[in-house]
Amino acid sequence: MKLQSEERNLSMVMDFYEMTMSNGYFKHQDKNVKVAFDVFYRKNPDGAGFAIFSGLQQIVDYIINLRFSKEDISYLRKQNLFDEEFLEYLSFFKFTGDVYSFYEGDIMYPNEPVITVIAPLIEAQLVETAILLEFNHQSLIATKTNRIVRAADGRAVSDFGARRAHNIDAAVYGARAAYIGGAASTATVLAGQMFNIPISGTMAHSWVMFYPDEYTAFKEYALTYPNATTLLVDTYDVLKSGIPNAIRVANEVLEPMGQRLKGIRLDSGDLAYLSKEARKMLDAAGLADCKIVVSNSLDEYTIRSLLSQGACIDLFGVGERLITAKSDPVFGGVYKLCAVEKDGVFEPRIKISENIEKVTNPGLKKVWRIINKDGIGVGELLTLWDEDPNKISGSYEVIDTRTPWKKVSLDHCTFTPMQHLFINNGKKTELCDQIQDVHHLRNMVDYRLKNEVWEEEKRFENPHLHYLDMSPALYKLKEDLLNTHSL
Repeated sequence: MKLQSEERNLSMVMDFYEMTMSNGYFKHQDKNVKVAFDVFYRKNPDGAGFAIFSGLQQIVDYIINLRFSKEDISYLRKQNLFDEEFLEYLSFFKFTGDVYSFYEGDIMYPNEPVITVIAPLIEAQLVETAILLEFNHQSLIATKTNRIVRAADGRAVSDFGARRAHNIDAAVYGARAAYIGGAASTATVLAGQMFNIPISGTMAHSWVMFYPDEYTAFKEYALTYPNATTLLVDTYDVLKSGIPNAIRVANEVLEPMGQRLKGIRLDSGDLAYLSKEARKMLDAAGLADCKIVVSNSLDEYTIRSLLSQGACIDLFGVGERLITAKSDPVFGGVYKLCAVEKDGVFEPRIKISENIEKVTNPGLKKVWRIINKDGIGVGELLTLWDEDPNKISGSYEVIDTRTPWKKVSLDHCTFTPMQHLFINNGKKTELCDQIQDVHHLRNMVDYRLKNEVWEEEKRFENPHLHYLDMSPALYKLKEDLLNTHSL
């Protein structure tokens, strides 16, 4: 499998302020002082009940391979802003810190640290943009795809989005995220090659238009791919031309070869009506096993509408609205400083804002999923780094961050730690092996949703809001810092 780092050096994928701040830190601070940054997001896209974490493999790959070439240093020198000592430091740069993260494919919720970077100050600052762009993009596409897959209600969904993606990387890594989110295949060949994703695709309208007539086009395709013939039937007229010619090819070309017509595809028109009429015609011709594939500006809402109308569809090819997450195309993950080391102890930091949703949760923290006796994740718990709620016997009283004045007691619950060490002292841990396998990640998403997430959180409209609780110690720390900085 190919890696990003083998294709090109992506080290300069960063915001310029990361360099200006790092140069300032280098001049005026101890560059070896350690800090901690949290990666989290504030709301689920599309008003959903949860999101799916994707992109960790690319984040780890970027951090591990972060180097500055002679060309990079020369370019930075030409900006006439940076000290030579700083540029010399960059020329020997290597990340030496730690990265804690959820497993890729985990279900995640707003305002919890999904990734925590603990590293020397400059190192932690320089990885900000790359982490966020991978986290935001792939998590967005994985989450959107999963909504589409759930709307399809057991029917396969294929990613058809490359040509409408925002660039080549968006197509390739979007396909990766889509597969993790539940897509059955992709039409993007490079994504299939890089990540071992099943690829799918047959013909475009140009194939049909090239030949003198539709029947000849279908015949030539069937002769070329007799054991994988799916015909695009809407170039001229679906019911008067496309389906009849497809049936004729099935009978005159494929059947004598001992082959069956695998499918027909509809890409325009009233898909509900046409699919039902096509099903009748195919069944009457003895082609009940012929699948009906549809495409054309689909998403979870149009798919759900089609199925509610009784559409006879076996597979959905979803393009632009999947690969761009058109209905809500911004994920909104952020990278915020939460602690600074002083004399071997991490001191908490907090960001205060006029907008209450932008006030951060301070300090080194751990994230725990609260699991009830049925194995369902009923909420998230944030604690201080050295707290372990599993060691508390009996009832455990916590703070609900939405209604802090109410007492919340957790009884008969267990607590699963969500963050795990993927980079230790600048080196990959053995956990990184699993993020190479997108099939494992896809299966994990499916398992999590079937076994660990409330059905009420899966609603498309007004889903149940997942609880976010705090340990009393962390809540007190936040209150104390708010009071201190409000003086």
